[in-house]
Amino acid sequence: MDLQQMRYVVAVAETRNFTRAAERCEVVQSSLSHRIAGLERELGVKLFARTSRRVELTSAGEAFVTAARECLAAADRAAADAAAATGVVRGRLAVGVIVTTAAVDVPELLQRYRARHPQVRVDLRSGRSDALAAAVRDGKLDIAFLGLPESQRPTDVEALALDHDKHALLVPAGHPLADTPQVTLRQIADETFVDFVSGTPARAQSDQAFAAAGLTRDVAYEAGVVELITRLVARGLGVALLPSAFITPLAAADPALALIPVADGPRRIEYLIWSRFNPSPATRAMLKVLGVPD
Repeated sequence: MDLQQMRYVVAVAETRNFTRAAERCEVVQSSLSHRIAGLERELGVKLFARTSRRVELTSAGEAFVTAARECLAAADRAAADAAAATGVVRGRLAVGVIVTTAAVDVPELLQRYRARHPQVRVDLRSGRSDALAAAVRDGKLDIAFLGLPESQRPTDVEALALDHDKHALLVPAGHPLADTPQVTLRQIADETFVDFVSGTPARAQSDQAFAAAGLTRDVAYEAGVVELITRLVARGLGVALLPSAFITPLAAADPALALIPVADGPRRIEYLIWSRFNPSPATRAMLKVLGVPD
């Protein structure tokens, strides 16, 4: 058994297709199939159940892939550590980001990082703050940028607060409150709201603010992405509370929208988080680019 065989098995497991796996591994399919078949003979088990139309992992295959991923990650880390000892940073950096990140210009950050460390492959993934935090804890992401209510702090990870922000009220330009200099939660409690999906940290920020004020509201529209929220608001279907640092430039560029400060509105903290356990050279290099002290 060797690392290349493990890579082939993982590629087939992830693509569920021998042809696509061979393309990913930059090898002819017959060679990939031959190496996997040899590994199955060596192990004495079938890793894949195959038909002419589909490929699925067997129970033995599921167990093997889990361990194979760990072995491949360890091998990659060993190579990265060896390179780092000579002053060269390489390997992989997995970054998670919420879509409303405003404290850091992530594309600009990644551009600077790539300019300094061109041999590092950067993988970027967006998602919910709670899911990204769990991925960092589980070692699936190296760092992540989160946005959490003031009452909540990341746990079991290293965390650096990047910014404190207040939410603002987004309304359609023709709304009666559009020219109001400031509103309170009580003034807007009877509005129809557009918000993030219930149970997410992004939604919790507004839910907690209304609950703390002893108010209830009607969330008629739930959306997973900001673009849909802003489009629903622009069409006059509801109003939304969104982080002001993120939404201000978007609202300023769209004449169909107006933004109003909220005196007692939700507050959030943007965090940078990373694993407490032995950060990789690529992770340490990113922390250095971000100016995080050792």
